[in-house]
Amino acid sequence: MSAEFWELSSYVVTTLGLPMAIFVFLYEQRKERENEEEEVYQQVSDNYQDFLRIALENPDLRLFSTTETPSLSGEQKERLLIIFSMLVSLFERAYLLLYEEEMTPKQARRWNSWEDYIMEWCNKPHFRTLLPKLLTGEDPSFASYIEKMAGIASQDSSRNDRQSLID
Repeated sequence: MSAEFWELSSYVVTTLGLPMAIFVFLYEQRKERENEEEEVYQQVSDNYQDFLRIALENPDLRLFSTTETPSLSGEQKERLLIIFSMLVSLFERAYLLLYEEEMTPKQARRWNSWEDYIMEWCNKPHFRTLLPKLLTGEDPSFASYIEKMAGIASQDSSRNDRQSLID
């Protein structure tokens, strides 16, 4: 084995091996980042499932109703506020961890499910009524985002109310 052979081998490794190693490294980094994003999404989704259990344990509050719940006692109003505070905190966490202005299709798909949850709750008048109080001290960009969603829900609700009067 001559010096020329080793020099040629060194050249081949440098020109082929190094770019290949960089490619493998970047691929693994991307894969790891996607796995971390999926894990975060799963954890926040699990927290939402926990929230739904709490909501189901409080049927007297009629949390899933699309109309205001009249004549709640002071204790019920306090529980309602606490449960909605938990929900807003969960939505804020999801927003801060999952929302970005520029998203990949996979990120957008994950976020769209959260946007659906947010809109579902913003469509409930008793949630929208408490929203200004619930957003006190929350992240400003999150507060702006959910207020926009509540505004859309309110407009949709008004439009539906007008349509039902016509029908």
